[in-house]
Amino acid sequence: MSAHLRIVRGDATPEELAALVAVLATRRAAPEPPARRPQTWRNPARTMRKPLAPGKSAWRMSALP
Repeated sequence: MSAHLRIVRGDATPEELAALVAVLATRRAAPEPPARRPQTWRNPARTMRKPLAPGKSAWRMSALP
């Protein structure tokens, strides 16, 4: 097992090392920001007509947007 943390200079106490590891562990475990919602205002399908429903006076609705 390789060490991910190495003391280069000085003499750290076990309490200082534990505090450093705790800070680094919480920093890494931070949640990612939520994904952006897609922008629907520029979707070309938004400008298309809704499907026609068959029924009484459906022929009149076929000419209206």
